[in-house]
Amino acid sequence: MTISVGSKLPEATLLAMGANGPEAVALGPKLAGRKVAIFGLPGAYTGTCTTAHVPSFIRTKGKFDAKGVDEVICVSVNDPFVMKAWGEATGATAAGIVMLGDADGSFTKAIGLDFDAPAVGLLARSKRYALYAEDGVVKVLHLEESPGVCEISGGESLLAAI
Repeated sequence: MTISVGSKLPEATLLAMGANGPEAVALGPKLAGRKVAIFGLPGAYTGTCTTAHVPSFIRTKGKFDAKGVDEVICVSVNDPFVMKAWGEATGATAAGIVMLGDADGSFTKAIGLDFDAPAVGLLARSKRYALYAEDGVVKVLHLEESPGVCEISGGESLLAAI
């Protein structure tokens, strides 16, 4: 089942780098009673993800804050080591974007947004999307038709919809 507006986001455990190494991050408490923007993408250090998607949320992070969004989270089917390095390299971490790895792809599969593109070496990856949730319920969902495009899933588009 693909997630849709009105759906409750599933319980999931993602990974982040902490002071002592990888740490489990339970998604449920991050969503409970909060307004959260989540954007998912095919992979760290990949073209459109690095040159368009992440920068769109860096540019708009302050405007999300001004609208009362408690947290902006980037999720990719990558390990937490890569997500930490990528967040630092792009400036996403410095901008206040939380970089979380869905290392085994279980969250991405649970929301029905996984895909394979073996010709370019992407297996069990995430489709490109952005969503806004209140108390874990999806209020806005912008899903790209193609993983190489960042139009409706960019920060500006999601910001305009909330």
